[in-house]
Amino acid sequence: MEWDNYFKNLAYAIASNSKCLSRHIGAVLVKDKAIISTGYNGPSRGIPPCPGPKCPRTALGFNSSEGLHLCPAAHAEANSIAQAARSGVSTSGTTMYVTCGVPCKNCLALIINAGIEEVVCTSLEWYDELSPFIVEHSNLIIREYKKRR
Repeated sequence: MEWDNYFKNLAYAIASNSKCLSRHIGAVLVKDKAIISTGYNGPSRGIPPCPGPKCPRTALGFNSSEGLHLCPAAHAEANSIAQAARSGVSTSGTTMYVTCGVPCKNCLALIINAGIEEVVCTSLEWYDELSPFIVEHSNLIIREYKKRR
């Protein structure tokens, strides 16, 4: 069995639990071929998901992909790191599999500071303009997932 394929498929299964109307993103943290944590994009525990009447974006009349600065959800990468912390599991020396391109600058900062060594993405597309700078000046390995034949 190809481990990249296995963990990427699990990341997609985790992503399917997201209640986000725009994108379903999943993340799986792995160390020594064992899963230590997972996460998907969505609001923090106890916070209602969109598009409920209490959602700030809905209440202010924003359409999908608008007013994202008001979105109460956290990214899958951040949620997987938080879940590991909540469980008391070290993320140092791990690999993160994500169902998106290169993570955003905020997630990259968390990933680097959590000691994650490698991120395997579905593409090498940059989420924002600061991400390349952060990766270039770190020891983080970013690679694109490629299904082997």
